[in-house]
Amino acid sequence: MEFLRPGSWEEALAAKAEHPAAVPIAGGTDVMVEINFDQRRPEYLLDLNRIGDLYEWETEGDEIRLGASVPYTRIMEELRAELPGLALAAHTVGSPQIRNRASVGGNLGAASPAGDSHPALLAAGAQVEAASVRGTRLIPAEEFYTGVKRNALAPDELIRAVRIARADGPQQFSKVGTRNAMVIAVCAFSLALHPRTRTVRTGIGSAAPTPVRARAAEDFLTAALDEGGCWESGRPLPPSAARQFAELAAGACNPIDDVRGSARYRRHAVAVMARRTLGWTWDAYRGGERGTRCA
Repeated sequence: MEFLRPGSWEEALAAKAEHPAAVPIAGGTDVMVEINFDQRRPEYLLDLNRIGDLYEWETEGDEIRLGASVPYTRIMEELRAELPGLALAAHTVGSPQIRNRASVGGNLGAASPAGDSHPALLAAGAQVEAASVRGTRLIPAEEFYTGVKRNALAPDELIRAVRIARADGPQQFSKVGTRNAMVIAVCAFSLALHPRTRTVRTGIGSAAPTPVRARAAEDFLTAALDEGGCWESGRPLPPSAARQFAELAAGACNPIDDVRGSARYRRHAVAVMARRTLGWTWDAYRGGERGTRCA
């Protein structure tokens, strides 16, 4: 195994172009586990730790451009207001030591169905900034996951950043695990209200071969809120609407039975999380937590 250590982003792209099979490593919280358990033995490791701008985030208008290597700890501490769903998801990642090293870019690169950041990224409408010596392109999060631990990156591409709109309404994240901390998700659910466009978005993790959105549930809730004049009035949601939303969210799942949980349990848990996160986000919206553009 050879170790490539570029000193700049341009050098990293050149190395990836020359060695497309090279495995990028920054925090290493996923890659090193696979190597240590002999599940992966790449010919080249591409160390990105010397590339400083991957560890920075910046505001570009109404959007946050999050460097691929920004650790979860900084998201929790510095971006709680701008990216509340992702900050909540970050709290559930591993241990404090892992959160100090692991990043959204690494989570995306691994593309595990159980990755904690994925549901929040889907709900927020994130875009992945992928780059190569050929140029840069933006990949919507829902198009990024192509299969179990597979993503839409070309062999010569690296993840440079994630672009996420600043929250204009309440967001929530919920996760079920086999214990309270340091655990892979049995399933997870994220919900974001977008009052500016009067839409809702969801994200489901560990309940299908890839992270997915519950589009039928989104369409139903968007229509229910609009037809009921709820965005303007902030009136309580009927229990029947919450139940229907939960059922549609569970219907978006395509889970498996494994050692962490059964398919039946995962569907049930997603329905419960969908109903609860809807209650939490709508209560926050009614209470005035409507984002900087909708206060």
